[in-house]
Amino acid sequence: MKPNHFEQESADMLAAIMGARRDVRGNRFIDKPVAADILSQIFAAAEMAPSVGFSQPWEFVVVNNMKTRRALVDNFNQVSTQAQKAFSQDKQEQYAALKLEGIMEAPVNIAVFYRPSRLPVLGQSSMEETGRYSVVCAIQNMWLMARALNVGMGWVSILEAAFVKEQLNAPKDAELVAYLCLGYVNEFLEQPELEKLNWERRKSIRSCILEESY
Repeated sequence: MKPNHFEQESADMLAAIMGARRDVRGNRFIDKPVAADILSQIFAAAEMAPSVGFSQPWEFVVVNNMKTRRALVDNFNQVSTQAQKAFSQDKQEQYAALKLEGIMEAPVNIAVFYRPSRLPVLGQSSMEETGRYSVVCAIQNMWLMARALNVGMGWVSILEAAFVKEQLNAPKDAELVAYLCLGYVNEFLEQPELEKLNWERRKSIRSCILEESY
């Protein structure tokens, strides 16, 4: 094999990992610790993500303190109650039945922050949000590496960012991008849970591809 050259077999394996990735909830995690070397591989995947101007604007807080986690669950419950009201009655009933976080159940909790550079960043001058997009690329890398290592990962977005920052004593300029729950699971579902429950239907990729303009 040529240096830095991959064959179709590698592409097929990557596609299989991407296709098997799932957003894992608390009802899936099992009581099995994630070894330090496994977690190191997941963080190493984040480090390999692309970033605007090679700025690498990500920072990670591993949250082990159970008092902090309980406070975050309380915040989740408050925010979730309000969020549920935005949906139709049928959706509200379905929403109430979903397990949407795994903060207490997951062996590993990681808060992911965007820290903007104090200096100009190449490529970010006209699109400031590309810094945040870079952090999301790091999260995607973590998700795929976790899945390749048979570790489940869930992204908890039903939280008040300011509350999370306060609980974690985050600097003023740190912006919460994601709160992640990681751990081994009792199973990886064949389909994404929300697709399986008909919460939403999968789009055809062809319906999302346009030629030249909208």
